[in-house]
Amino acid sequence: MSATITEKYPNYSPGLEGVIAGISTISEIDSDRSSLQYRGYDVHDLAEYGSYEETAYLLIHGKLPTKSELDEFRKLLAAEREVPEAVYTALKALPKETHPMDAIRTAFSVLAPFDPDYEKPATDDAANVRKAVRIVAKAGTMVANGHRIRNGLEPLKPKPEHNTAQNFLYLMTGEEPPAKTVQVMDASLTLYAEHGFNASTFACRVTVATLSDLYSGIVTGIGTLRGPLHGGANEEAMKMLLEIDTPDKAQAWIDDALEGKKKIMGFGHREYKKRDSRAIYLTKVAKELGVEKGDTRFGDIADILEKTMEERKNIHPNVDFPAAYAYYLLGIPTDLYTPIFVIARVAGWSTHAIEQLRNNRLIRPKCIYEGDANLKYVPLEDR
Repeated sequence: MSATITEKYPNYSPGLEGVIAGISTISEIDSDRSSLQYRGYDVHDLAEYGSYEETAYLLIHGKLPTKSELDEFRKLLAAEREVPEAVYTALKALPKETHPMDAIRTAFSVLAPFDPDYEKPATDDAANVRKAVRIVAKAGTMVANGHRIRNGLEPLKPKPEHNTAQNFLYLMTGEEPPAKTVQVMDASLTLYAEHGFNASTFACRVTVATLSDLYSGIVTGIGTLRGPLHGGANEEAMKMLLEIDTPDKAQAWIDDALEGKKKIMGFGHREYKKRDSRAIYLTKVAKELGVEKGDTRFGDIADILEKTMEERKNIHPNVDFPAAYAYYLLGIPTDLYTPIFVIARVAGWSTHAIEQLRNNRLIRPKCIYEGDANLKYVPLEDR
């Protein structure tokens, strides 16, 4: 019997699972404790007591801001939220059926040359930090106004008094968002801001490791997140909840799905052996939002699905599950769910790009060649 690939090559790990590819001080996932920390702070605390702006500052600058530092950071973000008209011109030129993830990827590509630090070398740390702040500031503006453009509406100008969550919701709808809506959106952005060496973050680091620039890394991250095996789980979870429709149908649906070995979207996570800590707080505020809006059906469906999955499979929801119905209750179209992920995650991607470039080494793994060898060249006329 011939040896298997893993027997033949004991160092080979499909998908690089379990392979340590770098050292980072940005975040830590403790799968045994179901804990996620940003720079040593529990993400649950950051979502409940802090804000996305505090989180972005923590990631980029390595520490929680003082009140004066946070005030200055918010002013800086507000001053950087507007984007060049050329970005909107490019978005208007896209086919109307263009997916919002493709639109935001295009937007960042167009935006890059307009950055005042565009020509600075990739090793210019101060310039990279300034770029990171602009990237964080502009992401929500481009996603929201991109949504307006595809619906035949003109882009709106950001309001300087708005935070990141308010800015996105206002630009998307053209209306001032209620406080609870802002709270839920802000919490989701905080919880999605960073998550270790996931596929898109690692891809971002690979890109900048060639001494490419931060914007190239962001575009790489978006392209990687675009794939349904990484981003898009919250969209699929919402489609599932809409298919179930009402709480009285939930038990029969989950029973049938488990019997048919159907994948239950929004449950389980490769990095967590038990619970996804991010899901705990977002579930709480999503259900509160349902009560406030007088629509608790998705929270009630979630209770049935979560109870059944825990009892029969010992599998718990991940953050994408409550995010799905939270965004739905906020009136956000499902194909904007993953672009919202981008609005949050640009803070993490930018920080990882900066960290990579501070102690850079080109990322160049090996592969196992299993093709033909030593073939004799046959002249074209004899083939």
